[in-house]
Amino acid sequence: MKRLAIITARGGSKRIPRKNIKEFCGKPIIAYSIEAALSAGIFDTVMVSTDDEEIAEIARGCGAEVPFLRSPETSGDFASTADVVDEVLTAYEERGEHFDAFCCIYPTAPFLTGARLSEAARLLEEQDADGVVPVVRFGFPPQRCVVMKDGFLEFKWPENRLARSQDLEPFYHDAGQFYYLKTDSFKEQRQMFPAKTVPLVLEELEVQDIDNEVDWKMAEVKFRILQEKEEA
Repeated sequence: MKRLAIITARGGSKRIPRKNIKEFCGKPIIAYSIEAALSAGIFDTVMVSTDDEEIAEIARGCGAEVPFLRSPETSGDFASTADVVDEVLTAYEERGEHFDAFCCIYPTAPFLTGARLSEAARLLEEQDADGVVPVVRFGFPPQRCVVMKDGFLEFKWPENRLARSQDLEPFYHDAGQFYYLKTDSFKEQRQMFPAKTVPLVLEELEVQDIDNEVDWKMAEVKFRILQEKEEA
């Protein structure tokens, strides 16, 4: 099976300027995604899709390939991840290269490891799935959430008001790290969550959305905690 790692890293970022190459615990944050992909040892090619020359230079310095720059159509705020992936796969096919599977990796995923990527590859094949997506369980059960109505709080689902957390169905959300898919399934469905998607469940300490400066600081705290656990 021929596999491709696609790390998506456009230059524009409004909430955290130059987010994809901002220093995170000593090195550009994109370096962690590249290193995880390379250390997994399962990809024939590890590439970065970007519209930015500085990002491209840093990516190459970290060992990734940048065979072409992203088009203006897939560099804007409204381009989807699927649009970017489709552009990359098409560009490789035009060069005569076809990949049986690919892993779309976000550039701000410092908790990602090669071991997790290898685990995703194994699940994809063993489960005969279309895709594998890492997820994390909600820390508080959404079934007991409250909403505001006319200035007052009320339970969204009153029937769950006194329910014990352990008696409620676990809910999960996308960990925001990567999507590991079979290429044919993606081309047929054009979805990052295809029909037969297998979960790779992560611990909460391994996951952190990074949308603002506070998120960034929280991610660095979690990262250092994980490093200390590994060294202990």
